[in-house]
Amino acid sequence: MLGKTALAVLLMLAGLAAGTRPPQPPVSEDTLEEVAGSLEMYVDRLPQMPKIHGYSMERGRATPVHLAVGMYRKKWKFHRDLPATTVFVFGESAESATFPGPTIEALQGVPLSVTWENHLPERHILPWDPTVPVAIPRHGGVPTVVHLHGGVHPPQSDGSAFAWFTAGFRETGAKWTTPTYVYPNVQSPGVLWYHDHALGLTRANLLAGLVGAYVIRNPAVEWPLGLPCGDKFDRVLVLADRSFYADGSLYMNSTGDNPCVHPQWQPEYFGDAITVNGKAWPFLPVARRRYRFRVINASNARYFNLSLSNGLPFHVVGSDTSYLPRPVTATHVLLGVSESFDVVIDFSDDESNTPEVELVNTAPYPFPDGNAPGRLSGKVMKFVVEPAKTRDHSRVPARLLEYVKVAEEEATRKRYIVMYEYDDGATGGPTHLYINGKRLEDPATETPRVGATEVWEVVNLTPDDHPLHLHLATFQAVRARGLVGLDELRRCMARLNDAGRCNVSGHAAGDAVGVPEHERTWKNVGKMAPGYLTTVVVKFLMVDTGEAYPFDATAEPGYVYHCHILDHEDNAMIR
Repeated sequence: MLGKTALAVLLMLAGLAAGTRPPQPPVSEDTLEEVAGSLEMYVDRLPQMPKIHGYSMERGRATPVHLAVGMYRKKWKFHRDLPATTVFVFGESAESATFPGPTIEALQGVPLSVTWENHLPERHILPWDPTVPVAIPRHGGVPTVVHLHGGVHPPQSDGSAFAWFTAGFRETGAKWTTPTYVYPNVQSPGVLWYHDHALGLTRANLLAGLVGAYVIRNPAVEWPLGLPCGDKFDRVLVLADRSFYADGSLYMNSTGDNPCVHPQWQPEYFGDAITVNGKAWPFLPVARRRYRFRVINASNARYFNLSLSNGLPFHVVGSDTSYLPRPVTATHVLLGVSESFDVVIDFSDDESNTPEVELVNTAPYPFPDGNAPGRLSGKVMKFVVEPAKTRDHSRVPARLLEYVKVAEEEATRKRYIVMYEYDDGATGGPTHLYINGKRLEDPATETPRVGATEVWEVVNLTPDDHPLHLHLATFQAVRARGLVGLDELRRCMARLNDAGRCNVSGHAAGDAVGVPEHERTWKNVGKMAPGYLTTVVVKFLMVDTGEAYPFDATAEPGYVYHCHILDHEDNAMIR
């Protein structure tokens, strides 16, 4: 723990080096809720984010292209009645940049190269904490690096937290090697998203707005499925909660839960307003027909348990970057942080002909045992249903796409992945979180072989559900068992940090919880329940073909896995 004098010096030096905006006056949660509550719901139309094609057509054939996508500071209107907000956003120019950023559309098998350009100012628009492991440039500027979430690509293009760079590449992190990333787009079609991944700044940079969707398509494979298609009927929905000051500026806490340890870091950020595609509680006119929605949870810490107010079901056709083997009908879909679901809603199935349908949220925050969402965070958006003017030729097919089998018995290695939370003895509040008791800077202990299948036993000793995200690899949760004698297990693990010697398998004798059917596909994010041992099968190969990656996945700087609650990832639940 830092002494007060040392902490003050560190804060001063960090402020001089990288800068942060002058702190806003203290504000209460009641005031933040009042600002959000003053915004009338369902007055802004859901935006269709601009689209960038990650390929060109020459004589009827798709060919690779090179894109330059920048990060800019600009003003963004989150609501008709809220003053414009200063944000950091992606775009091909400052004028065209949006929150979220433009949707990049790629074709399977057509590689894309992107130069991610940092045009951000000398100072951040949000508070950040220099006492967590963090990128601090010597000469000012906002460190950034872009990760294509769910992408199968070489490690040099993965967006390592240590590969950060400031404006004009003036300063770079220890693992920075190239300004241009190459995305082979060799994986099966699905929805991905891109976002900042800078060391210790992910929560602030994403909160500021550095997120965007990325869709891989394969018309030859997907057209025969008959799913709703076209810009009007196949929509991306990027969900993100935010709180605002009365002047429209973004709120982020500037006082930590343990300010003597971390002056600004808090374990979770929850906003009072729910935004979809950059608008607070928007509406979307829809016809009485089928629509496809690719829903991405880009929040810092909030889970969403989504349902429709008139009881219509979701026909889930995919999750993260993979299709399901067959559609699954569900009345509720729970999205962990960074998780995505691909769903079809058939508005013609509503026998009551309800003219307005709300998309609502019932997930507690923090999840699963926190506060119930209130009148603000319990609402997401509204669909205004109108008569269909044309015939709907789309369908929900009986079958979708098949990938390699889970085949747990083929695993060549079993590993324990243990999630810890460390609390301050005086305040009881968390000071940091680790995986397997180790820091990100410590040497890698998970060193799988390319082509291998492994079983990871994920032991969650914390009170929170953690969305575990693996870069490159994909996995499926196959079962979860409650941990009995949890306090005894925690004490043993705190002393020995050894799952075998602490008999974790013997403690995993509680209730069994099944994996929801609509999550039984190859995923890159999985929800790890508190007090449970969750068994996941991890594949280090192309799950659509069973083949090895078509690049050297063993090269530096490697890949990471982490909790995708951004406040946890930054401090420092990442390996």
